Amino acid sequence: MFEKSRKKIVFSIMSILVALWVGTLGVIYISSYIEMTKQNESMLKAHSEMYELSGMNTDFFEPLRPAPNGEPDFNHRFEDSPMFKLSTFYTVAFSYDGNVIEIKNEPPTIHSDDDLVDLAVEIVNSGKTKGTEENLSFYAVDKSGYVLVTFMDNTIVNENAITLFRYTLIFGGCALVVFFFLSRFLAEKIVDPLEEGYKKQKQFISDAGHELKTPVSVVSANAELLERELGENQWLKNIQYENERMGVLISQLLDLARTENVTPQMEFIDFSHLVSGEALPFESVAFEKGLELKTDISDNVKVTGNTTQLKQLVSILLDNAIKHTNEKSDVFCKLTKENNFAKISVINKGEEIPKEHREKLFERFYRVDDARNSEGNHYGLGLAIAKAIVDSHKGKIEVLCYNGLVEFQVKIPLLK
Repeated sequence: MFEKSRKKIVFSIMSILVALWVGTLGVIYISSYIEMTKQNESMLKAHSEMYELSGMNTDFFEPLRPAPNGEPDFNHRFEDSPMFKLSTFYTVAFSYDGNVIEIKNEPPTIHSDDDLVDLAVEIVNSGKTKGTEENLSFYAVDKSGYVLVTFMDNTIVNENAITLFRYTLIFGGCALVVFFFLSRFLAEKIVDPLEEGYKKQKQFISDAGHELKTPVSVVSANAELLERELGENQWLKNIQYENERMGVLISQLLDLARTENVTPQMEFIDFSHLVSGEALPFESVAFEKGLELKTDISDNVKVTGNTTQLKQLVSILLDNAIKHTNEKSDVFCKLTKENNFAKISVINKGEEIPKEHREKLFERFYRVDDARNSEGNHYGLGLAIAKAIVDSHKGKIEVLCYNGLVEFQVKIPLLK
């Protein structure tokens, strides 16, 4: 239980840290990408506006038309900036009939003229006016007499971004490893006092149970002696009845403490034979209440477990089902194999247990109906003992409600 709590604390802390880390990086990189894209687009527009064909009389061309899509005149704020001056631009100019007029690809460059022309033709044919291809941002514009495709090389910027991202992942991963061990340390500090208190509580129950056994036995013996001397007496009957109830409670407390504190000795068990043997005496118990216990037990179901505890588990489930079954109905006990587990199901007809109570049924002293408090020696410990037994066998226990039926289902790993 406490180990699960430690894992949940570590998982919660790490989930929050990873979410914050990923979210922060995502916001930073997305914002940077958007800003860089806008910046590249503005510089490409400025370069396109400033561009003039080399060695040609521009008087033959019409005045500059407005930018496509009604965009305002280009912003010149980048012209004198170091970023603009240090950026590498390539241009390909086409006539309206598709012939290449001019290519500006001053060496040294990593792109050949043919590569730039092919890429420019592809962009013009696609109808795109801006975007990114490989490591090149591009901008296409009609210069009133010819079509200009301007490229800006982002190779260095992209490589720097990749390097930054790589080191961010490396150092971020190292930081998460450190935080993982730190979260484990914090989980230990948080859970250890709770676990210590829980152990002391269990030890107290065990010690108190042992100490109470003696006075209960003394009271029982003295009550019997008085009954012989005085004969039948209403007050003595009350003392004996309450003393018997106290003895049952102490016995259950000791069983619970023993189950939770002592590691059981495991052995190979024929679970089919064990369940059949435990179900047999409950047939008469069910008959006395006007019920019928029906069994459907698969053969050769074998598990590794503790015989005494598993017998107690089956008895608790059958006793619980018979006591809470509506009159004149059947109780079913089934044992089957399912996905490497031995599954025992005890089903009775009864009132549906609200969902909010189902998990709490296996807690100590918990009863769905407080009005029945300790009626019939029900102290809310039987299912807690069953849960402890199942846990010690690395199994699972749950309660299901459907079609007016209540099913307690236990799964225990099969013998491998």
